[in-house]
Parts: sequence; structure tokens; C-alpha cells
Amino acid sequence: MSDYQAIVAAPGFALGIRCSADEITAIDFLEARPAQAPATPLAAEAVRQLEAYLADPAFVFGLPLRPAGTAFQRRVWAQIAAIPGGRTQTYGELATALHNAPRAVGQACGANPYPLVVPCHRVVASHGGLGGFARERGGFLLSIKRWLLQHENAEFSSKAG
Repeated sequence: MSDYQAIVAAPGFALGIRCSADEITAIDFLEARPAQAPATPLAAEAVRQLEAYLADPAFVFGLPLRPAGTAFQRRVWAQIAAIPGGRTQTYGELATALHNAPRAVGQACGANPYPLVVPCHRVVASHGGLGGFARERGGFLLSIKRWLLQHENAEFSSKAG
């Protein structure tokens, strides 16, 4: 039995959806695998919206997200959610706006339980590279970040770091 109420297959990866009857509790990046049919009405709506984003990066999400994180993390996530598709901001720019340190912003990005809905992939390193992603500095998740930014036609350097 899966830990997910649904799995969405995406190009080179998958998205695992966890939810209660009323709220999305997490969206996880997974290694590529087949889709899993939604087990609940909310999971079905999450699948619909995630697939809509994968088809059209301008899609705007409207999912009920379970409140999570510290007060600071929620402030960071609100700033990230305001970054328009096709645009990026650096960890430093967000840190300046929040009167905090870039490392703290990076840690809050890594703790984001709702990737894509809260588009932390739009936060990049100040030197034009990708920076980290979901607490990783390379590998599988950084490949997803690169794909997401290309999907959105975002301006960023192709440097890996």
C-alpha cells in the first residue's frame, strides 16, 4: 500500500500527493514511476491541478494547504509564492526583503512541503547558478529544478551550482 493518496507521473520524475479529506499535507518529488490513481476527491483535484501545471506552466494553483512550518518559514514561502512563473529571485534578494540571511532562506526553501504550489524552484543562487533544491546541492532533485525552470522558460544560468 502506498503512503500517497495519488502519484502524478511527470517528465523524468513523479509527484507523490499526501492529503487528508480537506487539506494537502505534502507533495513529494519521487523518482520516475507510473501514476497512481487518486484515492480521495481532494487527491483527484490535486492531480488535476498538478497535471494542468505540467501542461501549462502559467497555471495558477488553488489547493487547500495544511498550515505548516515556523512563522519564518511561512513568511519565506509567502514571498516565494509571489514570484511569477518564468521569473526567479535569488536567496539573497529574498533574504533582503525578509531582513534575514540567505542561508536561513535556503533552509526554509528546503523545508517547503508543497513544491510547485509554493514554487521554491524559482529561487536561485546569486551568482547565476541553480543553488540547491529541497536540501540537495546536486543530483536528481537539482535536475528537477533545472527542468521546472526550463518548463517555465525562466531566465537563469545553466551553471550547476
